[in-house]
Amino acid sequence: MPASVTPGLTLAPNISDLPGATVLQNLTNGLGGWALMAAMAGVLIGAVMWAFGHFSQNYQQAYNGRKGVLVSGLAAILISGAPRIVDFLVGQGAKI
Repeated sequence: MPASVTPGLTLAPNISDLPGATVLQNLTNGLGGWALMAAMAGVLIGAVMWAFGHFSQNYQQAYNGRKGVLVSGLAAILISGAPRIVDFLVGQGAKI
């Protein structure tokens, strides 16, 4: 027997419907700011490691520095794009 779906059920997410929504929004904004600062520090530290490794002929250090720059840069892209990524995924879920 196939499962029946109750027609008329809807979901309308609205953050202002719960108490403390502004506190949660401020907390999320603060965490995002900290994460972006950590990503920026990772890019800077990775760039320094990459440069020192390159000029001292230490290829392992240069590789680790380059990897740090790329990973930190990707982290910054994902952190900055997180709201749009979530909005996109919510939109895809609404199409199901």
